[in-house]
Amino acid sequence: MTLLDKSLAFLGFNPPEAWPPPRLSLALQGGGSFGAFAWGVLDRLLEEPVSFNAISGSSAGAVNAVLLASGMIEGGREGARSRLAKFWKRISDSAAFLSGPSPIGVGLELVVRTLSPYQFNPFNINPLREALTAEVDFGRLREQSDIKLLLGATRVSDGKLRILTNHELTVDAVLASACLPLLHHAIQLDGEDYWDGGYAANPPLLPLVRASDAPHLLIVQVTPSTCARLPKSPREIAARLEQIQLNATLNAELEALKQGKILRLNAKLKRLRIGRISADEQFDGLGDESAANIGWNFLERLHQGGREAANLWLMRDLPSAAADQQSSRFSLF
Repeated sequence: MTLLDKSLAFLGFNPPEAWPPPRLSLALQGGGSFGAFAWGVLDRLLEEPVSFNAISGSSAGAVNAVLLASGMIEGGREGARSRLAKFWKRISDSAAFLSGPSPIGVGLELVVRTLSPYQFNPFNINPLREALTAEVDFGRLREQSDIKLLLGATRVSDGKLRILTNHELTVDAVLASACLPLLHHAIQLDGEDYWDGGYAANPPLLPLVRASDAPHLLIVQVTPSTCARLPKSPREIAARLEQIQLNATLNAELEALKQGKILRLNAKLKRLRIGRISADEQFDGLGDESAANIGWNFLERLHQGGREAANLWLMRDLPSAAADQQSSRFSLF
């Protein structure tokens, strides 16, 4: 059992009577195209009578959170499912030339290694801006969403996390949370520059625990936590370092919860269950895939893997696990 698995067992000892839980909060990790796995998880959850109390996310997790909340406003559960599907198809179609082993994709990778985005992309062209603008009415999102949204962005000047909540949500707020510094110009909010939120919190977990009123919190982890073989090429080493970095903040927050260091949350933790769905446990060989691959076939495979993983989570038999938790406040299994 990994440290992450030990840290993640459910917290608290008052399991709700109903399953699936009628109210749920979500922590959506970012990881480029791997975010399509979380799309699949959400797609399956939206088929159940589950209401979403609060959702945190960084990078692709922030994008998925905004799409779900926006779709719910305009069309309920089916509206959210449709909004997520349309967005991911739009992204694949609009930037397909960046994915896969094509000569253009290989050439772009070489450019990124030698030039900054201020050099090779002086006009800051970003397909994500167009896709978000087309799919999300940010005015309605700010004013009408019943879901608490907490998007993470990393402040460039000091590396600290900024949490962007419902009343602050604009297309630039989401772009700040998803701003990869090697590909795009930093996003300025209120006079400060921001990069991808995954560097500071991936996803924001402690802020979500504080904000959530739901008895269940589900973490959807899309960045691979394990590596089957030693990376040796420059590309493999860089990819693995990125994976380790993007998981480090999540591991740190889980450890803080596990050790009971967040004293003001102790009462809430006694009532809260935290679960996890992990992409690399469901999707074989994910650690060898590229998070820059937005080919539709790859995204569909991730989506299907997310649906299958969510279905397994929904079908878990919790009463037997709950019975083992009565003797101590924090149970690990």
